[in-house]
Amino acid sequence: MNDDTRRTENGASVKVRRVVAYAVLILMSFLCLIWFYILFINASRSHSELSTGFTPIPSSYALKNFMSVIRGSQPFARGMLNSLIISVCCATLSTYFSAMTAYAIHVYDFKLKKFMFTFILMIMMIPTQVTALGFLQLVTKMKLEDNFIPLIVPTIAAPAVFFYMKQYMESALPLSLVESARIDGAGEFRTFNQIVLPLMRPAIAVQAIFSFVQNWNNYFTPALILHKDNMKTLPILIATLRSADFLKFDMGSVYMSIAFSIFPVIIVYLILSKNIVGGVAAGAVKG
Repeated sequence: MNDDTRRTENGASVKVRRVVAYAVLILMSFLCLIWFYILFINASRSHSELSTGFTPIPSSYALKNFMSVIRGSQPFARGMLNSLIISVCCATLSTYFSAMTAYAIHVYDFKLKKFMFTFILMIMMIPTQVTALGFLQLVTKMKLEDNFIPLIVPTIAAPAVFFYMKQYMESALPLSLVESARIDGAGEFRTFNQIVLPLMRPAIAVQAIFSFVQNWNNYFTPALILHKDNMKTLPILIATLRSADFLKFDMGSVYMSIAFSIFPVIIVYLILSKNIVGGVAAGAVKG
């Protein structure tokens, strides 16, 4: 077999693999996006139309359903603001302080370094439901019910975010760079804020998205703490709307409220998505 024949076969093989890869990606994209399409279609239909079954053609009740959600008994606009405040604060604090903790474990050498790393990973294995009762009792004793503080401050300790940041630093942050900054006279906070954080931008963007989405969709903990209607988050309000009695139940409004709640998540994803691939790939490879 001559070189031209081998080159031709290799080129054909590459084309076949490329076609298969594109076909798989198109299929996966379709399976991911079809549910959003179904959601938006159902959000444009009335309760009576939804009871007849699914149709791929949108209806004309989108504006009516939207106004029903906004002007309904539940304060959805206020709920979106509450969810936005909690999610943004949690994403900011968890990514910043987790990166700072990972920086301390990665750069400094001290006796309990391995123990602290293992201890943080052990905490990551504890489910939220296990500590919920004690957490609720603590919040009650501190008189912090119907307050965002118990939902925001604990997110500073985010073991999963810390672990990801630590793995990313091992592949993207050489210790020689930190030593050079110290030799140039930079303090530790200046080194971290002006040198380390810019290098960690892809990882921070990835974890910010995950943290934002997690806190935006969080129902369990806010439902235990927030009781006043003007303090509730969107997941609580949507659950309240879905649990309405039969005479007041409107499936079109429920679908519209769900569609209404995912718009901020889509916007955050579109803003930070360019860093996802690079951040996930770099964080998964240990240098």
